[in-house]
Amino acid sequence: MNYLRTNIQEIETADELQKIINENENVMVCCGRMGPMCIPVYEIMEELEEEYENVKFYSMGFDNPESVVIRNAPECRGFMGLPFTMYYKNGKVAKATTSIQNMVQVKQNLDNHLA
Repeated sequence: MNYLRTNIQEIETADELQKIINENENVMVCCGRMGPMCIPVYEIMEELEEEYENVKFYSMGFDNPESVVIRNAPECRGFMGLPFTMYYKNGKVAKATTSIQNMVQVKQNLDNHLA
């Protein structure tokens, strides 16, 4: 069941998320809804997919019960605004952000944490 209508591949289950971060060195996952704070981040990810060939970009529905693995991650403690965006390097969380991010912020996170 897809929760989001984006052009980014959507992760359906916690197991799928774990498999993706285990099998890929660099992964960015935007966990959100189809709301005004989230949609710009999905659009930035779509734009950057070609530029950052070393990074796998995914979305996950915030309301999907399986996304509890992101919602309850220690790195997200205290986060208030959607989306919760996770940057994984070698199977570990390298960076986590909350709320809307602009192109410059996303590129800085990719360059600083997933280079």
